[in-house]
Amino acid sequence: MAGIQEIAEKAGVSPATVSRALRGLQHVNERTRSKIVEAAEVLGYPINTPSRRMGNTNTVGIISPYTSKWFFAEAIAGIAQALRDAQMDILLYNFTEIKGREKLFKGRQIREHVDALITVSLPPTQEEFETMLALGIPTSLIGFHHPSFSSIAIDDVAGAQTATQHLINQGHTKIGIISGERSSAWDFPVHRDRRHGFMAALQDAGLSFNPQHEVFANFDMDSGQRAMDDLLARKDRPTAIFCESDEMAFGAMLSLKRHNMRCPEDISLVGFDGHPMAEFANLTTIAQPVRLLGEMAAWSVMEKINKPTTAPKDISLPTTLIVRGSTKKV
Repeated sequence: MAGIQEIAEKAGVSPATVSRALRGLQHVNERTRSKIVEAAEVLGYPINTPSRRMGNTNTVGIISPYTSKWFFAEAIAGIAQALRDAQMDILLYNFTEIKGREKLFKGRQIREHVDALITVSLPPTQEEFETMLALGIPTSLIGFHHPSFSSIAIDDVAGAQTATQHLINQGHTKIGIISGERSSAWDFPVHRDRRHGFMAALQDAGLSFNPQHEVFANFDMDSGQRAMDDLLARKDRPTAIFCESDEMAFGAMLSLKRHNMRCPEDISLVGFDGHPMAEFANLTTIAQPVRLLGEMAAWSVMEKINKPTTAPKDISLPTTLIVRGSTKKV
């Protein structure tokens, strides 16, 4: 199944021009538009026409790289609840590898089966953005922003700054970080933004960053435990650690216990997410309203379905520092 890039190559124009032409936008001369439409038809690319009205399927598509991981499951639950209340159905597109992602964006599933689309914390590539725009259906993004679509997100940078500032306020000067993996097939922005907030807080406080105080994990408990094992094996240990997710913090706690160390007496820990198990673990954390992110994304696309002229909205929801027993003053 051809995509925007293939049409652009065949018509001899840019992918952006293809996107504008297939959406019926201005600033594309008729000769170029005809050439693009002809290329699309030859390649079998379905073209939206004025006869295809919103609301035909009564279904909203959800694109998510995971369904079992807590954040994604919670966001999808919020979307599903809002759509159920509106008596709309959902169609979940889930894939665990890049090939599935490429097939989805080049295939017919989205165009033929849904009236709107929500992506959960998965930044599309530029070509995928162009494809989504060419679909001509309401689209909402969870977890990141783009000027052409409505988006619902939190400020990960500010949240991480708040978490790190809490440790600074506790008197800690040797602060480490368990970061997300530096390379990922999905290129999630969360780990970069939260690390940026951590570094900004240190800089604002006049504290230096020690690269030996940074280890990497994969936003789950097992890798968080291994990362903490690595950090504890180093000579110069921090007195406090910011974990970019609660689940990595849970793993760090298990590691401390295995090494006969105490939290917060030996090392203070602060997480990020507001995972329901954080209260049970007595973990200080930055809580985000994940289910509400999903609900608002659903409301956003339903509003666009009912009122197509609605302009894209860029909404940022607040996070909250919840102080528990995993941090203490030094």
